[in-house]
Amino acid sequence: WLNTDQPLRLADLRGKVVLLEMWTFDCINCQHVIPSIRAWYQTYGDQGLVVIGNHYPEFSYEADLNNLKTALVEQDIPYPIAVDNDRQTWDAYGNRYWPTLYLIDKQGNIRYAHIGEGAYEETEAAIQTLLSETYP
Repeated sequence: WLNTDQPLRLADLRGKVVLLEMWTFDCINCQHVIPSIRAWYQTYGDQGLVVIGNHYPEFSYEADLNNLKTALVEQDIPYPIAVDNDRQTWDAYGNRYWPTLYLIDKQGNIRYAHIGEGAYEETEAAIQTLLSETYP
């Protein structure tokens, strides 16, 4: 894990809305999505949104931790990043594409998914809807 003091577990994040992004640092489409994710992290973080970037490398140089750390600085990524070099989380979600965004509701259910760039207004509306829901 990078950009966090401790690993984040979905079971511990109940009551929060989680934006999980499957990405890799040298993917141009992933790079184009980062400014929106950063903005949502900054705008909605104090309202209960938790952003997690799950970094699964496409190429061997992307698996190098030092290269990933450099990319986090260069791309100004402030939110927690899970290092998924073993493909465990990627496979658990049956993921196939970079980038893919998942929104997980306060109960822990995937309620929204988007592959690729775009749909920023739709994604933000989904974030707002999920944040407005009550949690028991």
